[in-house]
Amino acid sequence: MTDMTSVPEGGTARLDAEQLNALFGPLIRDTLVERCGMELVSLDADGGIMTMPVKGNTQPAGLLHGGATIALAESVASFAAILRARDVHGEGAQAVGTSVSALHHRSARSGLVTATCTARHSGRQVASYLVDVHDEAGTLLSTVTVQTMLLPPR
Repeated sequence: MTDMTSVPEGGTARLDAEQLNALFGPLIRDTLVERCGMELVSLDADGGIMTMPVKGNTQPAGLLHGGATIALAESVASFAAILRARDVHGEGAQAVGTSVSALHHRSARSGLVTATCTARHSGRQVASYLVDVHDEAGTLLSTVTVQTMLLPPR
């Protein structure tokens, strides 16, 4: 498991898939993240990348469900926010989503979609992220903003 207390002042290092599994694997089990087949690719407090298959996450018309897209975006932003919370408040800090707004431009019928998250504001109590969701061809499907609250350890 990655020791987040040993990260240098000023931010976390970019975590790879193996480090992410060690850090978040136990938190993901039996959650929507697992049921939707979402996978973290890379992550730091300033954002990250997460993927999700279209298959199993569709609406009755056979298109990627907008709610699944929003869940993907909120998940990657929340994981980044957890790292931000730990930068600010130390090991054991958490983050929760407080506001999500999505604009769906297009949809997908198959393949894998990728959410790319970028921090827009990284404060001590709030972190906000912009998430773009693309299909395998690189077509922009959705633009999602996510605001999170950073919680100190209890």
